[in-house]
Amino acid sequence: MNTAPYAVQTATARGRLYPEAEAPTRSPWQRDRDRVIHCAGFRTLQYKTQVFLNHEGDFFRTRLTHSLEVAQVARSIARRLGLEEDLTEGLALAHDLGHTPFGHAGEEALSTAMKPWGGFDHNTQSLRLVTLLERRYFAFDGLNLTWEMLEGLAKHNGPVDHPTAYVAAYAARHRLELGSYASAEAQVAALSDDIAYHAHDLDDGLRAGLLHITELEALPVVGDALAEARAAQRAGAHGSSDHDPRLRHETIRRVINTLAMDLIGQTQRNLHELAPRSADDIRHASRPVVAYSPQMAAANLEIRKFLYTRLYRHWRVNRMTRKARLTVESIFSILSENPGLLPDGWREPTLAALEGGDRARACRVVADYIAGMTDRCAMEEYRRLTDLSSPG
Repeated sequence: MNTAPYAVQTATARGRLYPEAEAPTRSPWQRDRDRVIHCAGFRTLQYKTQVFLNHEGDFFRTRLTHSLEVAQVARSIARRLGLEEDLTEGLALAHDLGHTPFGHAGEEALSTAMKPWGGFDHNTQSLRLVTLLERRYFAFDGLNLTWEMLEGLAKHNGPVDHPTAYVAAYAARHRLELGSYASAEAQVAALSDDIAYHAHDLDDGLRAGLLHITELEALPVVGDALAEARAAQRAGAHGSSDHDPRLRHETIRRVINTLAMDLIGQTQRNLHELAPRSADDIRHASRPVVAYSPQMAAANLEIRKFLYTRLYRHWRVNRMTRKARLTVESIFSILSENPGLLPDGWREPTLAALEGGDRARACRVVADYIAGMTDRCAMEEYRRLTDLSSPG
């Protein structure tokens, strides 16, 4: 595929930390994407919460289906902009590898527990997973992804002004420039994340009955999409019922298209103004090149506020959130104080760290163990640690 001059180029790629012979049938970015898909951390995403716990229904999104939807949106946008599609897709698939069980509730609980020991956030954890925790190769820990993939993961939310200790150390080792923007491919993956979760959280909220479709009428973008879907419904053979699931699907489809087309249009205008001749011109621009129009950015903020108020803080979701936090807090407290209860492979490094007087290191191993759990695994571990009737 011919890419634009401002796209990441194979000819100027910065390689891998551990040199490897290039694959004869795949580009470096295809190889990165494939390594992400085949790693254990990617598979666990199928049982990690997006908004609703996995056992609450087979049709709600999980971290895995969310990542697949982000990748589809991102790849479509990258193609339209002349970017490196495989790199964009790989970043989209990898962006949530570091998420804990129970979504943001689990992350908040683990972040609070780890506050005295360097904190916790899922973006740093994604980088830890692909550079350290995945152990599949004899020659190195991690997946040995390319510099461009690691840059995109480290700067998923833009330039990093206050990196965690791990990100700072790894950036120095791998010569990652944390203070600049990431590539256009990484910027597309990041905003495709927003497009996907806004759309599918609206969809899941409606499906769960926590939102009613009439609430969407006043929302920017979403209200227009709903009006268009209703007009199409009336013009067809499907009547005019708000309970028709096709109405929900048609509305969400239009929301995704509107957000994506605005992003493409504004980014093309930004590219025309900047006239970048290389990926480094994108990185060193004074502002993100991939962006919504000002009007769409404001609309997107309204959608986010609506979801936060009406869905993420719904009393039913709040109950799940509280139980999730309690579960993660309890597991961390018990295992950090009683590391002998950890399973093989996790117990030894924790005990060794404590024997060496490095409690921060010991707690980090416990956090790594918990972050890698699925929702179901965390619930089972909680029962094993607290319920006398549960086998150890």
